[in-house]
Amino acid sequence: MLVRCINCGFSCQKYGKTKAGSQRWHCKQCNITFTQTIDNTTKCFHRFLNWLFSKETQQDMPGQGRTFRRQIADFWQIWPMPPKIETSRDVVFVDGIYLAKKACILICYDGEYVLGWYLCRSEQSRSWQALMQRIATPIVVVSDGGPGLRKALKKVWRTAKLQRCIVHAVWQVHRYTTRRPKTLAGIMLKDLASDLYNVKTQEDAKIWIQRLFNWRVTFKEFLSEMTRDSNDNLRATHERLLKAYNSLVVLINTETMFRYLDETLVLDKECPRTNNPIEGGVNAQLRRLLRYHRGMSVEKRIKAVFWWCYLHSPRPLSAKEILKVMPTDASISKIYSSMNERAQLQGIIPTWGDAISWGDLHNYDKLSFNDWD
Repeated sequence: MLVRCINCGFSCQKYGKTKAGSQRWHCKQCNITFTQTIDNTTKCFHRFLNWLFSKETQQDMPGQGRTFRRQIADFWQIWPMPPKIETSRDVVFVDGIYLAKKACILICYDGEYVLGWYLCRSEQSRSWQALMQRIATPIVVVSDGGPGLRKALKKVWRTAKLQRCIVHAVWQVHRYTTRRPKTLAGIMLKDLASDLYNVKTQEDAKIWIQRLFNWRVTFKEFLSEMTRDSNDNLRATHERLLKAYNSLVVLINTETMFRYLDETLVLDKECPRTNNPIEGGVNAQLRRLLRYHRGMSVEKRIKAVFWWCYLHSPRPLSAKEILKVMPTDASISKIYSSMNERAQLQGIIPTWGDAISWGDLHNYDKLSFNDWD
């Protein structure tokens, strides 16, 4: 085994042992002696990730995981950050997964890699913009219709086309009509929404749209019925049916219902019409991870999702590089403190948008993680 000097880098030779029995090394070049220490940090980091992505429980570890928790404590301080994506994708899928009432992680996925993720309180336009800013503009964006997404697209990904997930569009109608509607209008509208799965061509789309408008004409008088609520306010008797109908009309008017049939799109593959790749390829995996390690605090749940996303991103760094360059609680807290001090000197109140600020994460006197649930 070749051992090099910690000072000059030249090769060293054995020079006896210490009282503790450790091998001592001597460098002839700079005439120093030293003992070589073994750094197990990378090894412990790999064990941490292997545990996080497995079913293994700390209860089954020796000593019920006390040694393991001590070894991995520092790794929970690291925040894996998303890479900057400069190569444009044809199609990306975006969605948000809630870990608590006021803790949501927005995710962008291209069907193979996680391109970006962003921690926020809710799905709002500013949050989506922050996610998009580090990712090159795609051709098509498939979404389940999260709030604020369309506004963010107009500001960041201006040329991208939006395709609303057909499955979520159908489910939204079913929520209004229920699975077993009792009126003829409800039954027909539910069946009409389910027929969206059978629309494969532009001609099919035209026929389906005409059927939807015919439904509105057929039940015009029925849908016009009014009733008074408990506050004596006049409201539509069949308000839920009208909401279901209007939800479909909005998708037609914004041209997000049948974007996958657009022949002007130049894509390598057929344009998808559902959000299934991110639902099954990302969200389901994250929920399973959190289910295996249920009981973690909100902060650790957030970081667990971050770790999964980072290791499924394009070209993640090696373990040694991750430990060297990724920000930690201490480093980010220092940055936020300096920003706050600078803002106070200038008489400015800093605003961080909808993002969860570092003060929110760690100022337990003002905000506890329990407040998120």
